[in-house]
Amino acid sequence: MLVTQLHTLVNGVTKEVLGETTVVKEDLSNVVDIGTAVFDADKVDNFVKKLVDHIGKVVFVNRVYSGSVPSALMDSWEFGSVLEKISSDLPDAQENKSWDLENGTEYSQDVFVKPNVVAKFFNSKVTFEIQMSFTEKQLKSAFSNAAQLNGFVSMLLTSVENSLTVKLDSLVMRAFNNFSAQVFETDTVGVQAINLLEKYNTMYATTLTADTCLKEPDFIRYATYQMALVSDRMTKVSKLFNVGAQARFTPKDMQNIVLLSDFSKASETFLLSDTRNPDKVTLPKHDSVPFWQGSGLSYDFADVSKIDVKTAAGDDVVVTGLLGVIADKDAVAVSNLDRRTTVAYNARAEFYNNWFKADAQYINDLNENYVIFYVADSTGE
Repeated sequence: MLVTQLHTLVNGVTKEVLGETTVVKEDLSNVVDIGTAVFDADKVDNFVKKLVDHIGKVVFVNRVYSGSVPSALMDSWEFGSVLEKISSDLPDAQENKSWDLENGTEYSQDVFVKPNVVAKFFNSKVTFEIQMSFTEKQLKSAFSNAAQLNGFVSMLLTSVENSLTVKLDSLVMRAFNNFSAQVFETDTVGVQAINLLEKYNTMYATTLTADTCLKEPDFIRYATYQMALVSDRMTKVSKLFNVGAQARFTPKDMQNIVLLSDFSKASETFLLSDTRNPDKVTLPKHDSVPFWQGSGLSYDFADVSKIDVKTAAGDDVVVTGLLGVIADKDAVAVSNLDRRTTVAYNARAEFYNNWFKADAQYINDLNENYVIFYVADSTGE
């Protein structure tokens, strides 16, 4: 075991802590042990220099990752594959003959009026699996007892579960990303795809940019107001908030509001901490995500707020500056999720092969309400 004398360093550190000297450069190379991938057999005791150091404690990195994506899970079923979704249009009103009676006039009551019903069918599924092999006899030499061996296997199973969580969470986000890109590509009016920066600059005759707007409390206050306003508007029946132009309404308890952390935290920091009535500028109840597609190399706003996809409709779409979405819970759904594990034992080599499988339908219903909020610099057109 390597033992290093640190009296010189700790004496200097003490003076820094007590304020007796300025902050100086410290050499921590002999203080902090960052570990090695392989334990060297030449690590011996400090007495007779012949006894090999033994492992005194084994710690497994066994932390379960819970994920943090918006909830989109629907029911599952065992038989059949097609999800059929049926809706009915709002019927038109007619003249009420009760108040227009004329002598000798016949009032027919046997006219058949067919309801206008629309059915949509979803019949696609995506799947993947994770394979991992387990042994027992071959591992016993590496551990001191059965508890350690079980801890090792438990760690491996947790790593598989964490991997599945990361991958399934990513697919849920892709379902939102596809819908956001589709709305951005389709809406030419700015009712479903709202450029908050352009609206703010136009209304207040300012020249904020996408790079700086989240540092401006007035803009954040305006953006919060706009999101709350749209949330209220979506509770009323309208054809404006969905791509399919269907008469839809989304009550508050059916709204799935997802905001980029950069925006939600800016709202909390710059508004709630500097107002006497914080409830007046509070964002609607929402989920926060640190990024839509990926973090990039450094969590730059340009990366975390970007979506770059080929949509299910076949369009290549790039959305930048995406701050948030308000979606009907029926607009984005994960249906018929099936997670299972199959196991096979190899008798010759004495190991178990495990396949951890996941199937699901990731659904976008363009007839349901979905609004996106983004910031983009005006092109001048």
